[in-house]
Amino acid sequence: MVTREDALPGREHRPYHVPANHAVLGTPLEGPWPEGTQRLYVAMGCFWGAERLFWGMDGVVTTAVGYMGGYTPHPTYEETCTARTGHTETVMVAYDPRRTSAEALLKAFWEEHDPTQGNRQGNDVGTEYRSAVYWTTPEQEEAVRGTRDAFAAELERFRLGPITTEARSARDAGPFYYAEDYHQQYLHKVPGGYCGLAGTGVSCPAGVLPADGPVDAGR
Repeated sequence: MVTREDALPGREHRPYHVPANHAVLGTPLEGPWPEGTQRLYVAMGCFWGAERLFWGMDGVVTTAVGYMGGYTPHPTYEETCTARTGHTETVMVAYDPRRTSAEALLKAFWEEHDPTQGNRQGNDVGTEYRSAVYWTTPEQEEAVRGTRDAFAAELERFRLGPITTEARSARDAGPFYYAEDYHQQYLHKVPGGYCGLAGTGVSCPAGVLPADGPVDAGR
């Protein structure tokens, strides 16, 4: 992992265009969003497939891909791929907590990638592909820790190794920098494009919604 002192210097402003609206959901990528919308940040290797996973989930307001957890301000994709910015490829998930929950999102997070691989995900190798989750509320932190511990026990039962996922607050991880236009909703724009998502085949026993389901205020 690059140190802060050795990281690329970056720049003061974003050097590229980011679209205003989500290409699939039609919602704003950078807000404003409906009152009460919450954000959770997840990294599961290449962010293309990870973003598609979440934009199809009920209760998700919008998703976006970007760079988080590092040092270089406003990095480019090319810079992030050098592993000299400290960032990991990250998906921002903005969701309505009345319609879904952090637990439901985290269940998908743990099951749909391999959180035991350290600085890689399959054939994608480097610190920019490390598994990570960054919370923004105390409830999300509780959900991260609870689902992680439950899933770790299942992985141990199947002798698949310990979880290496970086888990900390978004405040501690630093800003989320939106990625370039062509990365946003990439697998909608290029349906046959590369998707590196591959889980362990183990189900997360925690993180399911209550039996009565989420409350949909619109119904």
